[in-house]
Amino acid sequence: MEMEITLPEAVPVMTLPNTAFFPQALMPLRIFEPRYRQMLRDVLATNRLFAIAGLDRKQAELPGKFEPPHRVATVGIVRACQKNDDGTSHLLLQGLCRVEVVAIVRDEPYRRIQVRALASQPGASEDENQSLRRELARLLNLKRKLAASGPHEIATFLKTVEDPEAFVDIAAFSLCDNTALKQKLLETLDVRRRLELFSRGLRAEIDELKLRRKLQGDLPDDEISRN
Repeated sequence: MEMEITLPEAVPVMTLPNTAFFPQALMPLRIFEPRYRQMLRDVLATNRLFAIAGLDRKQAELPGKFEPPHRVATVGIVRACQKNDDGTSHLLLQGLCRVEVVAIVRDEPYRRIQVRALASQPGASEDENQSLRRELARLLNLKRKLAASGPHEIATFLKTVEDPEAFVDIAAFSLCDNTALKQKLLETLDVRRRLELFSRGLRAEIDELKLRRKLQGDLPDDEISRN
């Protein structure tokens, strides 16, 4: 389950496109922009906490909007950091908890946001969520076999994760290719619903992969249009 931590009222944030960061997940980052170099220096000198928010592309199309974040983000803690000779840094951020972005406190020299911690709810009995976790694991394995690709390390690691919430969050961060679905999963506080949503998305992907394989026949990928 998500770690119990005491969050400050406001935290620095990086707003990134095509990104949804989850509790429990580990995210490698390269820090190179001047504003984020300053942010990292301040973070390492204090509590090592900052948030990752996805860029809300719909809001970004509106006039006067600068890097609008999605409403739900994740606060993480810097677990390791290496500064490079050119002033950039590589770090490993571990997700701690979901938060609601209440307000943007400031934008200079880097953005800080007011946050409110969000707690998940099981939404079902432990037995039901465990059953949904096993079904999700089955679908992830089937998709990996049909696609003949995917990070084997994550698949192996997930076999050791028994908690349904931790399982779906780590799997969503690492193995979900649909950014919109990832953000929706991040915003879903009901664990049962989160498991069901991800499974539904995987079934649709699996159906597409099966259809593609049927249409492709014996042709290689670059010649499927000839079939």
